[in-house]
Amino acid sequence: MVKSSLFTLTLLGLSIVVAAQGWKVNSTDIKADLVAIYFTSSSKGFVAGDAGYLAATTDGGRTWHQQKLGTSEDINEIYFRNEDNGYLVAGRKLFITSDGGSSWRETVIFAPNQFRGNTPTLLSIRFADKKRGLAIGSILNPKGNVIDSLVMRTTDGGQNWQRVNIPSKGELFHLDFNGSSHGWIVGDKGVIVATTDGGDTWRAQKSGTTAALFNVDFRDDNDGYAVGEDSTILRTENGGATWEKVRTAFPGTYMRVDFADDKNGWIVGHGGVILRSSDKGRTWVRSDSSTTKNLYGLFTTKKYGWAVGADGLIVNLQK
Repeated sequence: MVKSSLFTLTLLGLSIVVAAQGWKVNSTDIKADLVAIYFTSSSKGFVAGDAGYLAATTDGGRTWHQQKLGTSEDINEIYFRNEDNGYLVAGRKLFITSDGGSSWRETVIFAPNQFRGNTPTLLSIRFADKKRGLAIGSILNPKGNVIDSLVMRTTDGGQNWQRVNIPSKGELFHLDFNGSSHGWIVGDKGVIVATTDGGDTWRAQKSGTTAALFNVDFRDDNDGYAVGEDSTILRTENGGATWEKVRTAFPGTYMRVDFADDKNGWIVGHGGVILRSSDKGRTWVRSDSSTTKNLYGLFTTKKYGWAVGADGLIVNLQK
């Protein structure tokens, strides 16, 4: 971990590296690539990734214990509505817990032969409230090519699901909700679609980019952020009516963005890149991640932060 006194600054478009807060690599024996992480408290959290790998900690990440989920599908996201009620998506499967992750049960979300020989793949899930939730992704043909976007919606807590049409046919990567009404989905080729009625209807927003957008994070109905390939960072202050591209000196592929509060946010991506903003995403500086491995997942709060990546990598923020 780089000492907090390290400070390197150059101007006029050159690199800025700040290590006022350090990230420390946690030693684990996990072999799978990890893409998802979620903490329900400072002590209890979950990581997940390739081939159905799922592990939990109850001691703040000091130790991790694998949980057998009973699937070989890649787990793409974990999300908890509260400490007890959580959801994870793995390929075409959805798993739900009501006991804080002690046990998980698979829930049927698709009807048999609903897609006529094509394969649905779920990448992200969110619940707007106790009853209303959305799971998104894409539909693949037998050759593995994306042929359509996929948005599934429930109004009864996940027992029944119906497909919702949106103004996009491309691959959808990530979903975020603020409250019970406002939501946003980002996807391939700069796609951003938004809802103001809890997911009943969706409208396209102009992102100003054709880069794939892998992650979106909204603090409220107005302030939001999206990141993706080709060093793409977008921010909005009006709910996505307009999106501004933020320039940085750090080329790369950004996988996740997460704001711990209204001003302070983090981005992680390929090559171990970690960026930090303390001015609502207007400018970004680079933090030392202590790794060059790809980082795919991110979870932050005001008091702690975690990121996960290739080959079982777990790093935590020392605040």
